[in-house]
Order: sequence, then C-alpha cells, then structure tokens
Amino acid sequence: MSLDTATARVVEMAKENGGAIGNSVKFAFQEGVILLDDTVSPTKVSNDDTDAQCTIKMELKDFVKLLDGDLDPMSAFMGGMMKIEGDMTIAMKLTSLF
Repeated sequence: MSLDTATARVVEMAKENGGAIGNSVKFAFQEGVILLDDTVSPTKVSNDDTDAQCTIKMELKDFVKLLDGDLDPMSAFMGGMMKIEGDMTIAMKLTSLF
C-alpha cells in the first residue's frame, strides 16, 4: 500500500471517528508522514511534516497491518515495531480511532 492510499484510509477513519482523541498525532514512515490533527473540527489529515503532540514511528507495511486489524498496537510497541515520541497517553487513545 502506498502512502497516499494509507492517508486516504486515515481520512475515512477520521470522518467516522473524529474527535475521539482530541490531540495531534504524526505517523512517521520512511516514505513520508501522515499528520492527524484531531484538535480541530472536522479532524484534519494531511501529509504535512509539522510538529505533533505525539509521533509514532513505524514501517508503512506495519501501519497497514494496524489499520487492517492484523497487528495489535500493544504487540507492535512491545515488539519494537512502533516507537513513540512525545505524549504516550495520546498514543493509547488511538485504539478508539482505529
């Protein structure tokens, strides 16, 4: 899956569950970033590489597994597939979005 396709999926999830986290989160991949800004309404999703309250670094292929429900976020974190910078409590809220 490409970064554009993954971004489109996050846009759809944000439309359905916007306001669930109330914070900004950046997903950083080698291919680029997906910025989810849930501090505004409607929730904004972009590929802008700007500051966020929480940054999650992982491989895009693993992020897709997360979106598909084939990868548990806690397992990804504990297994070193996901690194979290910033406010960790925000990352824990993502289960309500995904």
